[in-house]
Amino acid sequence: MTKIWVALGMDLLLGDPYWFPHPVRGIGAYIQWMEKLIRKKVSTSKGEKIAGIFLLGTTVGLTYGISFFLLKILHQRNAWAYSIGECFLLWTCFAARCLQKESMKVYHALQAKDLKKSRYLLSYIVGRDTENLSEQEILRATVETILENTSDGVIAPLFYMFLGGAPLALAYKAINTLDSMVGYQNEKYKNLGWASAKVDDVVNYLPARWTGVLFVLVAFFLRYDGVSSFHIMKRDGKKHASPNSGYPEAAGAGALRIQLGGSSQYFGKKIEKPTLGEAHRLLENQDIKRANKMMYGSLILAIACLSVLHHIF
Repeated sequence: MTKIWVALGMDLLLGDPYWFPHPVRGIGAYIQWMEKLIRKKVSTSKGEKIAGIFLLGTTVGLTYGISFFLLKILHQRNAWAYSIGECFLLWTCFAARCLQKESMKVYHALQAKDLKKSRYLLSYIVGRDTENLSEQEILRATVETILENTSDGVIAPLFYMFLGGAPLALAYKAINTLDSMVGYQNEKYKNLGWASAKVDDVVNYLPARWTGVLFVLVAFFLRYDGVSSFHIMKRDGKKHASPNSGYPEAAGAGALRIQLGGSSQYFGKKIEKPTLGEAHRLLENQDIKRANKMMYGSLILAIACLSVLHHIF
């Protein structure tokens, strides 16, 4: 657990510097290269599904294997080198500081009443089309991505690094990256990304629900509406098209007494998502800060819980 605490401290202090050769960039580059190769060689739906399984297996296998053997080499050379190397790799699995930093850019643009800039900045952290979003839609998208990515980018990596150290956490990041790049249910990716999307659903099943519970508990600490958070998570968590995303989003919506979901546009196509929560009030800019507080609160509570479990067992 000491290494995880150190890695968390590194993330909170340093975030993800733009100049840094982050492993996820390497994973993304491999996925792009493989996709181009697959598109040249495969033309049938069945072939794309099989190729998608191969893409998933090689991406996750290489990510786990490279990190595992790198740490093994470091361990054979020097215990200090091994510890530093694992802390370094664990650091790359956290995305808390980056999530806060990028969402707060949208916050400051909205504070300045610059909708054009806020739409542009939002496009870096969401998958939906942002060109024509209203202020309320920008706020909703920003809060949704903070709540959802608290699970995908913060709690889930922590969960897997606790179970299997840096190699397993990085393998999870590889699955998550695959889902974000090829896991779309559209004509282009419904076959190639099918396996990646399904496996992403499986590996996020427990972390997403744990995140929802953490949000409920944190809501009480932050003096948000913890009772509503629990009620809305229980009522609306299953409504989302994703089997996982609805739990943290619903818990967050309940805590903030706002409504999330509704109409969004992806790749020019309008998608109607189920609404989560109740619209006791309109979203406001401060909800971005509140969502970030919930993200950090859930992270602190999660790592404290895991530290206790580590001490007991």
